[in-house]
This record gives sequence, C-alpha cells and structure tokens, in this order.
Amino acid sequence: MFYILSKLLDVFLSPYTWGLLLVAAAVPWRVRDRSPRHSRRRRVCGALGLGVLVVGSLPPVSNAMLWRLEHASTPTYDDSVTYDAVILLGGVVDDNAMRSSHQISFNDNVERLIVTHRLLREGKARVVIASGENPEAAVLGRQIEDWGIPRDRIIIEGRARNTHENAVFSQEIARARGFERVLIVTSAFHMQRAAECFAAIGMKVDTLSVDYRAHDLMAPGEWVIPRVGELSLSTMVLREVSGRLIYRVQGYAKPVAGT
Repeated sequence: MFYILSKLLDVFLSPYTWGLLLVAAAVPWRVRDRSPRHSRRRRVCGALGLGVLVVGSLPPVSNAMLWRLEHASTPTYDDSVTYDAVILLGGVVDDNAMRSSHQISFNDNVERLIVTHRLLREGKARVVIASGENPEAAVLGRQIEDWGIPRDRIIIEGRARNTHENAVFSQEIARARGFERVLIVTSAFHMQRAAECFAAIGMKVDTLSVDYRAHDLMAPGEWVIPRVGELSLSTMVLREVSGRLIYRVQGYAKPVAGT
C-alpha cells in the first residue's frame, strides 16, 4: 500500500493538478452556481487556480525551491579513499520509453550512472552495487560493463522499488561481502532522503551528490516568463520534500546530523 501511495504523489502534489481543479471549481457547471451567492466563491477559486499555475511555472520559484533541496545536505565523499563499494541508486532508466523502443533509454538522472562509472574506472571504488527494481538494475549493470568495467566488479541488486529498499537490500549485500567503506551516488535533489534512509537502518555511508540542476542567478528577463516545464520541476521538488517527510513518519528515514 505504501508503494502505491508513494506513486500517487506526482498527481496530488502537482501545482498543475491543483491549478486545474481550482479553475474547474470556478466554472458554473450548474445553473444554481451562476447565482450571485456563488459568484464570489467562483472568482476566488479562479484567481487561486491561475495563481497556482503562474507561480508554479515561474523559473525563479522552481529554481529557488530546487536550490534549497539540492543543498540540504553536504557530500562526504573522500577523494583519498578507495571505497569497497559504490551504491548506484536507481531511477535512471526510462522504463516506458525502453518498452516502446526496445532500446536502452535513460532519463534526466543519467549523471548518477556516468559518475559511478568514472569512480570505478579511476579506481575510487572496487565494485558497484546497482540497486533498483529489475530490469533497471540489470540494464545499469550491463551498461557499466559495456563501458569497460569487468563483470566481477558489478553487483546487481534488482529488488528495490524505492529508496528505503535501496538501503535495506544494499546493506544485506554489504554485510554478506564484508564491505566497510561504502559510497552512495544519487542526484543532489534526492541525496538527503537517501542518506536518511541509510542512517535509519544504521548503515554508515559516504555520499556523493551529482546531477545538480539549480543555479543561483537567473538569465536577464527570464524570471518574468512563466514556463510549462517549470511546473514539472516544481512538482518534482514538492514530491521529494513530501517523500522525505513521509519516510520520516514511517521510520524509513532518520535525520542525519549536520544536514
């Protein structure tokens, strides 16, 4: 049930969804809704709906929200260390596109994969644990192997459906193989929740945030122009913040000192 509810967050936390609902509430669907008594309610709903859509689509709003999310935790990666394992968290493969095209297709989180491969290639980590529900984990492992990393340095963890399970199942592998120094790699916006999930199960890890997307300065004139793509970005931020809070309530995440 928790897994299903977590997947509905994209709908319920979207400014686009709430904007449309409020605008729809402003339409006089029934004759009695056209009465003066209901006109004020419709005007308020219409104004709120348009306000949500406009504010959620402004670049400085989505950028500011994302900036705070990406800098909510400080990476602890130590360049002088050779890690026993680097854990590559899933969420990189576009399953729908892959099923339709019958080709490997990656999404905007692909830097997780690229950076993990570089760590392995440069000898910063001995092995990788590719963690995510199959077929994604298998696809990630195969891609790393195609890029020249020997198969015996690639471990596939194909059961995890969410970040909590990434931590639980990766810990099982680490314990079984005696890994002590472990590094997790994920997108900056997702790192705090990931670190908290590993802290909740008592597994000490270092963190390397990648895939930064927010910037501190807007291009001249850009901030006044609402953009549809920013609604998607605002939704992603709200979903991540809500997910972090829900994980804490469920006991899946534990706040990490210093973040």
